Amino acid sequence: MLGPFLEAWRSTRVSVAGRTGEHDLREVVNAILYQTRTGCQWAYLPHDLPQKSATYYYFALWRDDGTDQVIHDLLRCQTRERAGRREDPTAVAVDTQSIRAANHVPAATTGKDAGKKVPGRKRGLAVDALGLIIAVVVTAASVTDNAIGIKLLDKVAEHSPTVTVAWVDAGFKQDVGVHGAVLGIDVQVVKRTDTQPGFVPVKKRWIVEQVYGTLMLHRRLAREYESRPESSVSRTLWASMATMVRRLTGTTTPTWRHG
Repeated sequence: MLGPFLEAWRSTRVSVAGRTGEHDLREVVNAILYQTRTGCQWAYLPHDLPQKSATYYYFALWRDDGTDQVIHDLLRCQTRERAGRREDPTAVAVDTQSIRAANHVPAATTGKDAGKKVPGRKRGLAVDALGLIIAVVVTAASVTDNAIGIKLLDKVAEHSPTVTVAWVDAGFKQDVGVHGAVLGIDVQVVKRTDTQPGFVPVKKRWIVEQVYGTLMLHRRLAREYESRPESSVSRTLWASMATMVRRLTGTTTPTWRHG
């Protein structure tokens, strides 16, 4: 599914000598998805996949020129159409998640979440009603939900101008609502109920929590390993792409569970 787009991308990058690269782009994608899923280090990629230098070259190149974002958006449109929806959503659910950072992550790009007491980075998502990611923002964990919410709304307005409603939790304050109004997005606070005991999924907001749970199956995202926040954003997009490709092709992962 990604092949035609990547081959078209490659055809535009011809060197002076007339070469377009010798690596199999499908295998490069396999290596990126393998590392995202397993969480292994660059040096420990299996030997039947492209070597570290080639894989990282394409990962960084696609991250910096926006190719990963373009592929992700194309897959999202196809997934929505397959589900009988229009290409562009009209509503999103917004939330944040604090992730502990590994010890090699630069201190300049990390912080401590004052509420959750988590040292590391904070990942903000805006997802549609199908749980497909519309926007991703990664910052230091010390950054407030308000600031992240404003950045997410800006990205939502840029990539999906059809969005008119955003559901958030009580952690997002009035500033997010005001900024949403400027962008033409009605920000609605969906509060949880304290009258029912135990775990109670919150209507409209539960979908984004479910997406966070799915992302945690990709071990590279379970902890913050990336030196640059931009790389963490790209990793999130690749994990989302893997999920969408499974939806579109109807494939599943073999399970060890029987009976």
